[in-house]
Amino acid sequence: MNDGPTYGFDTLQIHAGAHPDPATGARQTPIYQTTAYVFRDAEHAAALFNLQEVGFIYSRLTNPTVAVLQERIATLEGGVGAVCCSSGHAAQIMALFPLMGPGKNIVASTRLYGGTVTQFSHTIKRFGWECKFVDFDDLDAVKAAIDDDTRAVFGEAIANPGGYIMDVRAIADVADDAGIPLIIDNTSATPFLCRPIELGATLVVHSTTKYLTGNGTVTGGCVVDSGTFDWSANDKFPSLSQPEPAYHGLKFHETFGNLAFTFHGIAIGLRDLGMTMNPQAAHYTLMGTETLSLRMERHVENAEKIAAWLEKHDAVEEVTYAGLKSSPYFKRVKKVCPRGAGALFTVRLKGGYDACVKMVNALEIFSHVANLGDARSLIIHSASTTHRQLTAEQQEAAGAGPSVVRLSIGTEDADDLIEDLDQALNKAGK
Repeated sequence: MNDGPTYGFDTLQIHAGAHPDPATGARQTPIYQTTAYVFRDAEHAAALFNLQEVGFIYSRLTNPTVAVLQERIATLEGGVGAVCCSSGHAAQIMALFPLMGPGKNIVASTRLYGGTVTQFSHTIKRFGWECKFVDFDDLDAVKAAIDDDTRAVFGEAIANPGGYIMDVRAIADVADDAGIPLIIDNTSATPFLCRPIELGATLVVHSTTKYLTGNGTVTGGCVVDSGTFDWSANDKFPSLSQPEPAYHGLKFHETFGNLAFTFHGIAIGLRDLGMTMNPQAAHYTLMGTETLSLRMERHVENAEKIAAWLEKHDAVEEVTYAGLKSSPYFKRVKKVCPRGAGALFTVRLKGGYDACVKMVNALEIFSHVANLGDARSLIIHSASTTHRQLTAEQQEAAGAGPSVVRLSIGTEDADDLIEDLDQALNKAGK
């Protein structure tokens, strides 16, 4: 749907990438539950393997159901292409894989999901990569952290768990001046609330497990390519600009232009890392995207009402929701997320760690799970779960200290959620 009329978000979230099945006329995208695809002849097979023709070879690389989801997410984000994979964590490695090499580093925000902090602090060192964590509200510190070996800047549009809003445009300008790509995790915001590519991001990553699917059924990830970065401007990104031995010296950027990163993600990333999204997961996420705008509007409406109520509760010390006028990020919301500040935030309780545990155990509608972005309202005590592997200093920097709980506000009746929170907070205060 890229050619012809310009459609609105609500239309694209239903139709982008999808067409009636040519064999049966099925209107919903079928689940192509197959591992391999029959070639027309030997020449056709050779052309596919040489990247001279686009098509389906093997479902570790490409699958028709997954392909529809890739096009839909890319369209909603305003990118030229996308690669779906098995999880949000897989998407982060997929995004970095073509950029990095032994001895290279990334500069990342201190306000990231705890699992991402762990992945960047420890796991990527096994590849010989390093990460420097910086407060992204301090632009001078970000500039100072970038050196000759930096290959990317990484942040979250709406940070998990605190719901802090990142000044994407300001950080994009810093990355541009350094000649390196900006990668934005847009999981908590979704393209309905934030469009990082329009704000200067090079790549966008998602845990499709969260709001894009919206029903807590499957895991998945996605990397969206803006198509705007010049990978051949210098020698920093040889995987994209220099000859690729596995394809007889093919140069991805020279050959595929603005789709170089996307093709590399499939032909090299999925081929060699194997972080494949299965077609069943893609199907569930496709169905989820069809109601994304409707759900996000309700998520935001509920979050605004509940955060304002929580801020006045006697048991509450602080609410971090950026949609509150008391938030230092309130003015930034209009610039970065004009449709609202999302539905993820933290609540700091006056009773500390013990009060958090009592509150979590007393809730009835809220589910105590390690997830977010569900239609159901969710809660977790980050310091003892998702951010448990972090140091005390890292927990506080991420907004996940011991006296903090994270709320993911769902689409239920807001008054019912307030009543549930009230009775749990009252029990926690005893």
